Amino acid sequence: MPSHNAGYQISTMTRGEVEIAIDWASREGWNPGLHDAACFYAADPQGFLLGKLNGEAISTISAVKYGDNFGFIGLYIVEKRFRHQGHGIQIWDRALADLKGRAVGLDGVVAQQENYKRSGFALAHRNIRYAGTSAGAGGAEPTCVSLADIAFADLATYDRRFFPAQRDAFLNAWVSQPQSHALGIVENGQLSGYGVIRACQAGYKIGPLNAESPGIAATLFAALVGSIPPGATFYLDVPEPNRQAVALAQSHGMTPSFETARMYIGAAPALPLGKIFGITSFELG
Repeated sequence: MPSHNAGYQISTMTRGEVEIAIDWASREGWNPGLHDAACFYAADPQGFLLGKLNGEAISTISAVKYGDNFGFIGLYIVEKRFRHQGHGIQIWDRALADLKGRAVGLDGVVAQQENYKRSGFALAHRNIRYAGTSAGAGGAEPTCVSLADIAFADLATYDRRFFPAQRDAFLNAWVSQPQSHALGIVENGQLSGYGVIRACQAGYKIGPLNAESPGIAATLFAALVGSIPPGATFYLDVPEPNRQAVALAQSHGMTPSFETARMYIGAAPALPLGKIFGITSFELG
């Protein structure tokens, strides 16, 4: 039942408080990136909520706004000692209220998917997290270039094809974060694919990995994995409907380790899932 404790207050997180949500996500086993907090905050400094009970942080959620018509829910966590007391639903309702009037997406863990349906979310597709082990540096990939050498306006225009809204502030932070490699492939003067690999609490994650063809995706994948130490664990979050992305992961000996459901309130955006080989983030879409 809902909590009526007057000591429970929900407020917008400061930049420093976003670290709380990242730490809790790590404890939940979600394996966030080492620099996710800074990148996430860049997306929407007003998009992160913290619930405190008598001054103690007990709940988090993100409700990030993209443009005028889209939002994404993530980092929905209540400290274990305070679950099933009504605190979670209050911060959840506040997040949805902040995104009212927008199409809203989330990546829901299996245990929560029925709850999300009761809030009006509908399943779009499953995402499968694949885990693998790096074999070390492979051969040179001469077609790959650093995204630092690509005009950001060109990158942002290309990225917009794979996401429901413009996300320039986030994208700029994401592709330039420390302990990461961000690569693209240019064909006939046009960007035809790009990917990022970043250091996480455990190993590395590739995401996004967007490409015009499976061959371009495979070339980027090889270059990204070749940039991390041999024997390192790495992950790729694949939208299950992209069977060629599943095949890419499997061809490198990767195995499923986790799954979520991409769900939306409102019409699901018409994204080219056949060209999305790796999702950027389960927390921000």
